[in-house]
Amino acid sequence: MVERLRIFVRGWKAYFRLAQTPSVWRELDEWMRHRLRAIQLKQWKQGRTIFRELTARGAKADVALQVAGNSRRWWRNSAKLLNAVLTIKWADQLGMPRLA
Repeated sequence: MVERLRIFVRGWKAYFRLAQTPSVWRELDEWMRHRLRAIQLKQWKQGRTIFRELTARGAKADVALQVAGNSRRWWRNSAKLLNAVLTIKWADQLGMPRLA
């Protein structure tokens, strides 16, 4: 999915590169990473898998347990608790280009 999205993001960035709206770019960039985190949680599906994957990525046990306990609330979990685990560096490793 990141491969397909990369094509569009590069196009948007090239087309709107002269726009004087850095806050819009920053918000869109944050939203795209938020959406990627939510999709990742949705792909892990079960609480056990979420807990295992988050602890393997360096999350504290209580944070991983809290996210795994709310395993069906992908959007909410991806907004707050996962920012420390699935960071900008994680998105960069996936190949997601930055807008801001």
